[in-house]
Amino acid sequence: MNPTAKAAGSQKAKKTDRKDPKKDRKMGRGDNRSETARSKDDDKALVKFDPLQRYLAEVSRYRLLTRDEERSLALRVWEENDREAAYMLVTSNLRLVVKIALEFQRVWMQNLLDLIQEGNIGLMQAVKKFDPYKNVKFSYYASFWIKAYILKFIMDNWRLVKIGTTQGQRRLFFKLKKEKQKLIDQGFDPKPRLLSERLGVSEREIVDMDQRLDNWDLSLDAPLKDDSDTERMDFMSTDSVSAEDTMAKKEMDVLLHNKIEDFRKGLTERELEIFDQRIFAENPATLQEIGDNYDISRERVRQVEKNIVKKMREFFKEKMQDYDAYAAEEEIAASK
Repeated sequence: MNPTAKAAGSQKAKKTDRKDPKKDRKMGRGDNRSETARSKDDDKALVKFDPLQRYLAEVSRYRLLTRDEERSLALRVWEENDREAAYMLVTSNLRLVVKIALEFQRVWMQNLLDLIQEGNIGLMQAVKKFDPYKNVKFSYYASFWIKAYILKFIMDNWRLVKIGTTQGQRRLFFKLKKEKQKLIDQGFDPKPRLLSERLGVSEREIVDMDQRLDNWDLSLDAPLKDDSDTERMDFMSTDSVSAEDTMAKKEMDVLLHNKIEDFRKGLTERELEIFDQRIFAENPATLQEIGDNYDISRERVRQVEKNIVKKMREFFKEKMQDYDAYAAEEEIAASK
């Protein structure tokens, strides 16, 4: 064989045996670096997403404004209703909302983003109301609106039932425990009378708010124990009549009224007068008055009245299937 051809064949074999890294990656035989990268991506996917940290990172992108920039933007909003200027005022003060919300976190102790969201609404309201001609720094003015919206949110969501509906109650909500501790530190017994003098509210409001703050809401539909189907509602007693019973009684009264009209049609003139003036009258006439009118004795009037009542009961029993139960309930109610 030609030495030159033999050498060429040897070089061709070497080229064939040489591995192609691109081909290896396509076939899945890959290199170690790609495996490591995939492992890191998997680790990142397992990291818990924190929306608060993500929000704080987004807020930090907006720079703070100088006093002159703030005033210039406020003038544009006040005079021209410039939406872009309002947007810049809001975004540059988002960190202020976070700072104020953190001050209330010890009271709320739940999702801080709830407070931030309400504070942002207060910030936007401050932008609408801010008057740049009063020579007040916008951040100082906005802080009052931010606090007001955060406070309202906390008051509305502290309990299922609102605990602060008056100005005095709203004042008490955040000052009562602080004032009580202050009195204890000074060596005083924090009685309602002393607290009412310190806080400028009535003793009754002090007692009510103290009870509301010290007790949490309980669901009447919740079971008494985890392994029980008995609800708290089962042990609640009430003297009030249910809506179903009220409606049933109303329907029965209407039915009775209609049947009474039918019953009256079968009475004689004398029986009808006794029925109207004695049985169904708000101020019944005396037996003597009716007897004098028909020239009969009082005893006879009493007998006629008794006979009318008997006939009426028989009439109702025949015409109304539930009359006995209704009559029994009425008798029990009258005896109470």
